[in-house]
Amino acid sequence: MLAGQFSAPRKVELIEIEEPQLDPNESGQIIFQPEMTCLCGSDLPFFDGDFEGHEIPYPQPVGKSLHEMVGTVIATNGTRWKPGQRILTVPEEQMGLWERYVVSEDRSMALDDRLSDELAMLAQPFGTVVWALKKLPNMIDRDAVVLGLGPIGQMFVTGLRNMGARKIIGIDPIPERTELAKTMGATDVITAKGIDSEEQVKDILDGELADVTIEAVGHKAQAFNDAVLLTKEHSDILYFGVPPWPLDNVHLRDAMLKNLRINTSLHPDFERTFPLAMQWIAEGRVDLSPLLTHRFLLSQIQEAFDVFRDRREGAIKVLVEFPALKQS
Repeated sequence: MLAGQFSAPRKVELIEIEEPQLDPNESGQIIFQPEMTCLCGSDLPFFDGDFEGHEIPYPQPVGKSLHEMVGTVIATNGTRWKPGQRILTVPEEQMGLWERYVVSEDRSMALDDRLSDELAMLAQPFGTVVWALKKLPNMIDRDAVVLGLGPIGQMFVTGLRNMGARKIIGIDPIPERTELAKTMGATDVITAKGIDSEEQVKDILDGELADVTIEAVGHKAQAFNDAVLLTKEHSDILYFGVPPWPLDNVHLRDAMLKNLRINTSLHPDFERTFPLAMQWIAEGRVDLSPLLTHRFLLSQIQEAFDVFRDRREGAIKVLVEFPALKQS
């Protein structure tokens, strides 16, 4: 069967490997067969060869890096799923770039019959957003800024709209992304970096700054200082974008002088949060379909990563079809 491997920076190859086997000494495992996946910003440091400020040795481990995927249970030594059931699965350590692989049955959930595979799959990234939003205070009648309008930032915009925020200001230097944010529910957008947006935010909020600022810039750059600048005293920052490590020139003192509350967020649960995200999508509380911009075959995965990384043609969520999709 086929698996993927990052053999050099910005180069992914498909190689032939042996079929996976369930461990006879373990229980609660499944062999999962992906049918469709989505690329995520957290895959890019492994693709680029720069993760948290450290160079990554190549070749990377076979199977790295994918983790947003739907497909079918092929075999199991557990009790939760049966062969033939279709599920959403999140492999550990983002090790999902295989035609089939072994994973714990607990790292998955059922698909909602009301959804297409594409939208059901978005319950994974949207689940990370819902998990983060659960950490915020009541948002009714509060003003919010979302820094970074990639796929996750767009999901934060629509999530905040459901939570009752009065003003939702999306900020990103890429015009196509600020335009999309209007579709996703932003009341206002600013096409600039956060650090250059203070006066525009004040203009929108009648001289005030945000009650809540969400940093969703991503892995390669940090906008913590921007978030501090745009948040008013005794208010909240939700720091979602995983920053480079170590962080340099972080204005933590400025955050303390404003008495800001800072929340971070990683690793949603599979019992309530991912299913809740699926429910929101299935019930039409959020429409994430505008985020699905590109689609490739597994044989085109190099092109898929190139398009996603370079944000070509307005790329937001880039889908990749596995060969099993044609057989299902």
